[in-house]
Amino acid sequence: MAYARATFIDDPDTLPRMPPWVTSARPETHEDMAFLSGAALAHLHLVVGRDDVPQALLRESLALRAAEACVVHSGRPERAADLRDALAFLQPGDSPGPAGESYLSWRRAVERPVAAKALNRALPTLEPEQIATWLEVVKAAPVTQAATVLEAVLGDRPRDLTSALILADATLAQALGWSHVLPLLALGLKRGDLRKTGEELRLICHQAIGTAAVETTHQAIDLTRRAARLKEAAPKLRARGSDKAVADFLARDAIAPTALTSLRSDRAARRFCDRLVALGVARELTGRDTFRLYGV
Repeated sequence: MAYARATFIDDPDTLPRMPPWVTSARPETHEDMAFLSGAALAHLHLVVGRDDVPQALLRESLALRAAEACVVHSGRPERAADLRDALAFLQPGDSPGPAGESYLSWRRAVERPVAAKALNRALPTLEPEQIATWLEVVKAAPVTQAATVLEAVLGDRPRDLTSALILADATLAQALGWSHVLPLLALGLKRGDLRKTGEELRLICHQAIGTAAVETTHQAIDLTRRAARLKEAAPKLRARGSDKAVADFLARDAIAPTALTSLRSDRAARRFCDRLVALGVARELTGRDTFRLYGV
């Protein structure tokens, strides 16, 4: 993400924690709610601007949570494990299904810098011109811009929750000067919130963003700690292509051994993953004996 960048020691314990008054305060007025969401966003801005935060890994992890939220809102039964499977083992020409399509859209939305062309890749059923129009809302405070886009897209496409939330979070990122989408509204809004309009929607967006910013700060700290442990273990990995494989782990929420193409064979990739688990720097995510997925 593009922020005022600085170089820091690669130590997750130096990442600033969210001030307790942000998380413990109970807003009593609309102004309180807006102030607290702004404070949470400002703190998140500092945290995710750190060089030691694994940016791609954080975005992909949040994309999975955002897709799961969209699937839940739509009344479908799939959850995170199903979404991971839908894409990890997708063969050319196969359809990932409606839930998998939502996850694919979120993953594509967070991969590239915010732009109408990149968002069209994530949302191919929308015209690039329409995406650009939604992203060019009348300038206002960031949360107000995001709520305006959310309401506009849902008004035009009331059943397309994924598109509406991606475009709203893209608008928020753009307004904050972030280079990439960071799913926040998708994490904080409840299903009933998406039926609100006008001032009521703007207020609930403040609340949702404040909650999501706090959760995202915690997740960034946790993933930075996990990434640091993997980096520390990297010199012990002597397999040819291990550097690239470690980089893949640092960028992906979940990865199948067959996707580690820098390693010499599928067997070598499985042994590499098992080695990471043995070192305590990776986890097997499925609990299965076959078709396994791994992540930090």
